[in-house]
Amino acid sequence: MTPETIKIDDVTYVRSDKAEVEKDLSGFPYRIVRTRSAGVFAGYLVLLDGTSVRMIEARRIWFWSGAASLSQLSVDGTSNPKECKFPVPVNVQLYDVIEILEVTEKAKKSIEGVPIWEQ
Repeated sequence: MTPETIKIDDVTYVRSDKAEVEKDLSGFPYRIVRTRSAGVFAGYLVLLDGTSVRMIEARRIWFWSGAASLSQLSVDGTSNPKECKFPVPVNVQLYDVIEILEVTEKAKKSIEGVPIWEQ
């Protein structure tokens, strides 16, 4: 047994940060969310509570190219993915939401296809 697991009554439990879990995100809408001060994120919207949202597998839209606006990005995606700066997906709670855009399947595939930007 490794330090990431514990066995109780013949059941082995794995630390959540070490578990490989297949996520079924099909029930959650993929959205672009703009906040007043935290920026823009694209990901799965799992909770909307007033002006607060919870997103999973969300990528910050730090810089985009190949779309004239967030509106076009939500419909067409990007025509220039190599120039976009979208960091690693995270789970995030966002406050002061001022815009939520529906995202087409075409745009979702485009956004998810942008290489992870790292420094």
